[in-house]
Amino acid sequence: MLRVFVNMCVYIQKERSVVPVLAHDRVPLVSGGVKQLLGGWGAVKSFAYLGLSLCSLPSAKKSKGQPESWWRWLKAALLLSSAAVGGLLSWSYLSTEDGVTEVLAHHRDSLQDKFIEVPCSEDYDSHKRFEGCTPRKCGRGVTDAVITREEAERIRRIAERGLALGGSDGGASILDLHSGALSLGKHFVNLYRYFGDKIQDIFTEEDFALYRDVRQRIQQRIAQAFGISSASMYLTKPTFFSRINNTEAKTTHDEYWHPHVDKVTYGSFDYTSLLYLSDYTEDFGGGRFVFMDTGSNKTIEPRAGRVSFFTSGSENLHRVEKVHWGTRYAITISFTCNPDHGIGDPVLT
Repeated sequence: MLRVFVNMCVYIQKERSVVPVLAHDRVPLVSGGVKQLLGGWGAVKSFAYLGLSLCSLPSAKKSKGQPESWWRWLKAALLLSSAAVGGLLSWSYLSTEDGVTEVLAHHRDSLQDKFIEVPCSEDYDSHKRFEGCTPRKCGRGVTDAVITREEAERIRRIAERGLALGGSDGGASILDLHSGALSLGKHFVNLYRYFGDKIQDIFTEEDFALYRDVRQRIQQRIAQAFGISSASMYLTKPTFFSRINNTEAKTTHDEYWHPHVDKVTYGSFDYTSLLYLSDYTEDFGGGRFVFMDTGSNKTIEPRAGRVSFFTSGSENLHRVEKVHWGTRYAITISFTCNPDHGIGDPVLT
């Protein structure tokens, strides 16, 4: 924004125009997005005039005979004020460009249940349909009433102990207790084979029992929201813990922020859920979950114990914002209607 004013001053001084040029065709004063925020060209001209006034301060100083130090101070104050306003407008512009226009669930709110129905996409038509399970009613929901914050803390400790055995070199690490997949450097290992009997010292039967109980309650809540029987749903892969921080990505596996559709990425998915295990703004910054709707995105701010769930087709295109600081923990629990793609709960052997 300072550069805009400097370029503007240089241009005016070059032209030596008697009439102030507030918005010349050859001088891009502000971007279209900021124009919109300022409320049209009238406001843009007023904002531009502040910059032009700064250019004329030296000559005004001479004509009125004011002390030079006073005019320097005034010029600096006005320039800093203009820069502050410009910074605020730039921030607002970037927020608007990001498309995050509505927060479905604030982290500070405790939600009993919230559900929004959306039209189903055609993604399910290219897969075998299972009556009474394959989505005919599509949408997204969020609740803080299924899993307690204390249970979320216990689940998070399971994730922390498991991920302490490895971890990605980049910003995103996963732990899959079903398949045993664990991020390690730039690759994955099977923690059950890699660590063998040591696993008994990391996890307990109580850990796995809690994991199963949490999964069952989330499954029942999804079935209730979509009007289907929970018995018609099957846990499917991948179902996994994620730990995300602001470390630079080293491989494509670390690039978690790209928009995607679960049904396209994993054909078996019909219903997706996430259980958040840490708090937005307290444990990490950034990292919000964003549904990318046409015209206006919808955002969920993570909160420990919060469950978000949705049908897995293109009607719920989504992404996760980059984490700017701290560490974000969550677990993705996915379900299919096809029993051939079902998996069992993890067992400690």
